[in-house]
Amino acid sequence: MSKQDKNNKAEVPSMHLRESKAISGLYVIERNPGVDERGFFREVYRKSVLEENGIVFNPVQMNHSVSETSVIRAIHAEKWNKLVYPLTGRMWAAIVDLREESSAFGKYDVFEFDNTRGNLPDKALFIPKGMGNSICALEGPVNYVYVVDDYWTPQSTFSVKWDDPDLNIPWPIKNPIISNKDKEQPYLREVFPDKLK
Repeated sequence: MSKQDKNNKAEVPSMHLRESKAISGLYVIERNPGVDERGFFREVYRKSVLEENGIVFNPVQMNHSVSETSVIRAIHAEKWNKLVYPLTGRMWAAIVDLREESSAFGKYDVFEFDNTRGNLPDKALFIPKGMGNSICALEGPVNYVYVVDDYWTPQSTFSVKWDDPDLNIPWPIKNPIISNKDKEQPYLREVFPDKLK
């Protein structure tokens, strides 16, 4: 329990942080919602719990995205840490390690979120800065919010091509809906020529 929680004598909620086996620093944050006749309540983020696991995260901006069925948004990396929380629909996420100094550079891990047919949101992703975030809406609309610990600027983000053959991500849908901007992103080899020769 953190100092703040001890001082406030607050009971820390039972949150489970599970680190990706493929990528160091990438975490799934799980906590079952409290449910009663009114609906449900879930605490998504508690600073002290992340700090106890060595994660420093001080959000300054919150964003909300909606994606219809078959939409892919990919592969976007930023110079900030991000906590992603899907709210509705069924979403498949591929997170790519694009940190040049990482031993897992170019590797990815995948996660599925199913908030359909009475399923309640029960997990979030903590994505460290420098990792490529991408989502695929398996069953929309997929609403998700994410908070970040720095402000967006045109210089704070970069992308790589969603179907890059060096990554070979096994997207779970055919004929996805993709923005022209995402289609025109460079290949991994173009962004990191010294890493892939």
